[in-house]
Amino acid sequence: MIRVGIADDQALVRLGIRTLIEVEEDLRLVGEAEDGQAALDLIEAQHPDVLLLDVRMPRMDGLEVLRRNTSSTRIIILTTFELDEYVFEALRAGASGFLTKDAEPDEILRAIRVVAGGESLLSPAITRRVIERFTAASPSTPLRKHPDLHLLTDRELEIVGWVATGLSNDEIAAALVVSPATVRTHVSRVLIKLGARDRAQLVVIAYQSGVRIPQ
Repeated sequence: MIRVGIADDQALVRLGIRTLIEVEEDLRLVGEAEDGQAALDLIEAQHPDVLLLDVRMPRMDGLEVLRRNTSSTRIIILTTFELDEYVFEALRAGASGFLTKDAEPDEILRAIRVVAGGESLLSPAITRRVIERFTAASPSTPLRKHPDLHLLTDRELEIVGWVATGLSNDEIAAALVVSPATVRTHVSRVLIKLGARDRAQLVVIAYQSGVRIPQ
């Protein structure tokens, strides 16, 4: 059973998502929050596996909730706004993915299951925004290389670069002419070695560390 929380200041949004979740046998709604502080309280009290979190809320915004979250709860940013202005900060703060509030019901349900399973929701479009963020940065901006990057093998380092393109395991496997299971194994080892929560954090690590990203 996947335990789900909703944090959004719009009652209609909470109602819509609640209605979706309540009819799914493998999902259970464990709480709702209408502002950022209540979202943190929900995480601490109910320990949901996945929290759908609005970015702009009263008392505390979603980015601050992300920064303060020290639990194992995985967070999907839920928004009506363009991602460009905060996508990188949200990823760096620990977001596992993004959804727009007008997403189709099936897309929302799939997102919850994907993130609960340890994956992340990072499309190539999202990762392009991360690339643009770094491209626009000053050339003098120093890299912040991950201290454990030296623990990776050459192949694992290559995999980090491929993950940062936003491609799925199957797509990476096709590009490298290996099996998807091999890619999954490499990704799992990299996550452990770098202490990263999920693929979303690997994207941030790759760009902050200057890892070569396949074109």
